[in-house]
Amino acid sequence: MLTTLAIANYRSLRELIVPLGSLNVITGPNGSGKSNLYRALRLLALTARGGVIPSLAREGGLQSTLWAGPERFSRAVSAGEHAVQGTVRKDAVSLKLGFAGETFGYAIDLGLPPPASTSQFALDPVIKRECIWSGPILRPSALLVDRQGPMIRIRGEGGGRGGSDDWTTLAQPVASFDSMMTEFADPRSAPEMIAVREQIRSWRFYDHFRTDVQAAARQVQIGTHSPVLSDDGANLAAALQTIREIGDGAALDAAIGDAFPGARAEIVNHEGRFEVALRQDGLLRPLRGAELSDGTLRYLLLAAALLSPRPPALLVLDEPETSLHPDLLPSLARLIARASTQSQVLVVSHAPRLVAALEREAGSQSIVLERRLGATALADEDAHDVPAWKWPSR
Repeated sequence: MLTTLAIANYRSLRELIVPLGSLNVITGPNGSGKSNLYRALRLLALTARGGVIPSLAREGGLQSTLWAGPERFSRAVSAGEHAVQGTVRKDAVSLKLGFAGETFGYAIDLGLPPPASTSQFALDPVIKRECIWSGPILRPSALLVDRQGPMIRIRGEGGGRGGSDDWTTLAQPVASFDSMMTEFADPRSAPEMIAVREQIRSWRFYDHFRTDVQAAARQVQIGTHSPVLSDDGANLAAALQTIREIGDGAALDAAIGDAFPGARAEIVNHEGRFEVALRQDGLLRPLRGAELSDGTLRYLLLAAALLSPRPPALLVLDEPETSLHPDLLPSLARLIARASTQSQVLVVSHAPRLVAALEREAGSQSIVLERRLGATALADEDAHDVPAWKWPSR
């Protein structure tokens, strides 16, 4: 389980250290930085899939995603005595993402290529530093894998565990746009890297399922075993049928009945092509996917994601309340709470009824964000046990 999420210089997240538990509710007013936190976490997940640089490029490049305020606030500015003014940059351009867990921690530092570069990709960010360490805090003695520029060093057997401090430098350098997480995998010399990479790759993100008339979830789709709901929900019917056959079908029926009393999901099989349907009290036939309301379809999508027979290490939901009637939110909260017993869950929401319902669940913690001088911060920082964090230096 992750215990700390750390982000620096990404949009409004100038320096944000977030403590995490098993069930986390991220909330706050519009413009407080909830979406930026979600996007930063997705960006962090892309390091294990080789997608962090292309994703930043799609956002407009590093210059468009960097914190747009001053490097530092003077006491007078913080006290509201003077207005914020621009100054000459002294620190290197740096966007940093990281997390710490019960076993390992990971951090990545992205910057710009040298000014003398003649490459046509001179605006592409480059990876300056990557580290993996044991335990919750980065210390020299806990460092296990260290990437600086193109070179990767691996601590010898026993390093960081009371043994040898010998380091091995890999002969093959890593390109500036490639993460070490995708370019090196040796279970003998660096099992920690594989463990962290596979942990990150198991994370799942769901946001803004399409529920319009042309949405894939409404269409008839080829049915194959689907223990994981796809990002766009296209395999909804197959995912629901997989839950019924190899997962917890009773939990699925209970979740649907909780939201829609007397209702039951059915899967219509058109010679190997599946279509979702919902049978309800008082109707002579089930309603097919094309006939379901947006809110009903979205709830079925969320149920398929939260009841996965292959639960992820981390499940992140961005505004799951979209299109749902407020009366459905307590049922959704119970479904999310159930999922948090098998996966660490993070929910980004500004629906008071959903937030309140989740806060009543055992083990949940509410993280309220606010803006201070344009920067996202924890609204009641003193109420949180903010963990210690240390960024690797360049």
